[in-house]
Amino acid sequence: MSEKVKVTIDGIGIEVDAGTTILNAARMIGGEIVPPAMCYYSKLQGSGGKCRTCLVKVSKGSEKDPRPMPKLVASCRTAVMDGMEVLNITSPEVIEARKGVVEMLLINHPLDCPICDQAGECHLQDLAFEHGAEATRYEFERRTFDRIDIGDKIQLHMTRCILCYRCVYTADQISEGRVHGVLGRGDAAEISTYIQKAVDNDFSGNVIDVCPVGALTDKTFRFKNRVWFTKPVDAHRDCPHCSGKVNLWYKGEEVIRVTARKDEFGEVEEFICNECRFDKKSTSDWVIEGPRKISSHSVISANHYELASPPSVIRTSAALQEANKEQFERSTRL
Repeated sequence: MSEKVKVTIDGIGIEVDAGTTILNAARMIGGEIVPPAMCYYSKLQGSGGKCRTCLVKVSKGSEKDPRPMPKLVASCRTAVMDGMEVLNITSPEVIEARKGVVEMLLINHPLDCPICDQAGECHLQDLAFEHGAEATRYEFERRTFDRIDIGDKIQLHMTRCILCYRCVYTADQISEGRVHGVLGRGDAAEISTYIQKAVDNDFSGNVIDVCPVGALTDKTFRFKNRVWFTKPVDAHRDCPHCSGKVNLWYKGEEVIRVTARKDEFGEVEEFICNECRFDKKSTSDWVIEGPRKISSHSVISANHYELASPPSVIRTSAALQEANKEQFERSTRL
């Protein structure tokens, strides 16, 4: 039986296994105290420690050594110790640092959300909304790259990339013979291949799912629709290559996209093969399980199946009930 240690995060205590990171301990608690993570991925070995969005303040190191850590630490890379106390959203220092990290990530990342297929699912978009500054202090020319195809159905828009390395780890750990990676150093670093369209293994499409921004996109879905106008359902099939458990994204009766299922932290539950992702886009190919449960905080939920639950004040007013009904019917039509 593994040793248990107690850690307190924003005043909430929890017992976890020794060696658990602060980030994973916060995820066990859940809610708003979970630090954001742009590069860490629990399914990928070696991920984390690059984007610095998960910085937290350790106000008490442990029971044996209660001294606070002198600097903010990356919660995805720092293991908890017995008696540790951590501040995340309750620390003004952490909030200010996170604002600076977001500003750094947006130095080269273009704000082209209106034309980006990742809009509505973009973690950087959420961070920019919550912690972004009104204007950037960066006065130099931004890095720009031409869009290239790194696979038959994958397009790389390096201008949007934040160098989180997720796609590199994914290709390295779930496929045979990785052929893309980080070329160059410093401000010349970029994700690329030596030969265009070289990424052609059976699980290459998973790099699209793990990308937190719109740098890697599905060419079969590009510019087809906005995710909040689609309706995702859980489905599965008997696939000889993978688990066959996916999300089908419907627009009307047409399946316009197939993705792996993701958990509440935006991480893939089980990686899927390219046959399921790109070739099986008919309802007859799948066994439909039912509507995908979408968090009410997600913009995708605005066009979901579940009826809106009106606040209690509406239930006592006939006028408000009618107005609420009209508004709901209008949003459904849109």
